[in-house]
Amino acid sequence: MTVKRIVRAGFLDFWRNGFVSLASILVMTVTLFVVGTTMFAGVILTSTISDLRDKADMSVRFTPDAPEDQILGLQKSINALPEVASTQYVSADDTLAAFQSRHQDNQMILQALDELGTNPLGAVLDIKAKDISQYDAIATFLKQQQALSTDGQANIIDSVDYFDAQHRAALDRLEQITNSAQRLGLAIILILIFTTIAISFSTLRLAIYTSREEIQVMRLVGAARFYIRAPFMVEGVLYGLIAGVITLLLFYPLTYWLGRSTADFFGGINVFSYYLSHFLLFLGAIIGTGVVLGAVASYLAVRRYLKI
Repeated sequence: MTVKRIVRAGFLDFWRNGFVSLASILVMTVTLFVVGTTMFAGVILTSTISDLRDKADMSVRFTPDAPEDQILGLQKSINALPEVASTQYVSADDTLAAFQSRHQDNQMILQALDELGTNPLGAVLDIKAKDISQYDAIATFLKQQQALSTDGQANIIDSVDYFDAQHRAALDRLEQITNSAQRLGLAIILILIFTTIAISFSTLRLAIYTSREEIQVMRLVGAARFYIRAPFMVEGVLYGLIAGVITLLLFYPLTYWLGRSTADFFGGINVFSYYLSHFLLFLGAIIGTGVVLGAVASYLAVRRYLKI
């Protein structure tokens, strides 16, 4: 019965202090919106870096006259390296077919290939390392191996393209920027949280002030501290709940509008699909943050200014 009375008193205070409630909800909505935006930004940036790391590989291009048995022998040696996760052999014919498919709209290139009469492209060996930092070691192995043909003279490797130290430095720099951005976002969230608590604290003081006579009567009759404080905390929790629901509703059209753009430019992550598939995560984070903010602000306002 006591809990029912506390909840009812909290709802009554919420409706009675309409302007105070609206101001607190708006401030909390801004804070919760930034919290959610930071979550999305972290997911997008992390996914982008992960996608770049997954796409990193090494392509060993062979000369057109390289014997297939030597290429397969080299592939077997590479597979034995502890740094190598996998390899894929693409024959010269498959390389030519892929090249023709990519340039199917360019008749000049296709005509030039027909005039050559032979396949000018060699086979390709795609290598995937276990870690992005291990491509240098694989490249060193290829240089030491020399990949000579049976006559001991001609090198069967035409070129080696891979994610070298310069590219890794750029990726590491991007990762550092991402981490800095996430720390900045966290700092902004903390600032907004303290600002929200301060503003809610001030607005709740007004609500508490209007109820000062009722509180004095409750104190005179010996009401417990929790019984006096609890309705205001319920009021603060209502602020957080409503602000959280508003924030979640705002993210639905926003992520729907941005979904295709983020899928095209940020590593294939569609924020709308991610929002729907991880809705419970956002629900818990945003609603939970709002409820905690409202409860803490209410608790502090009653505790500090009413001297209960």
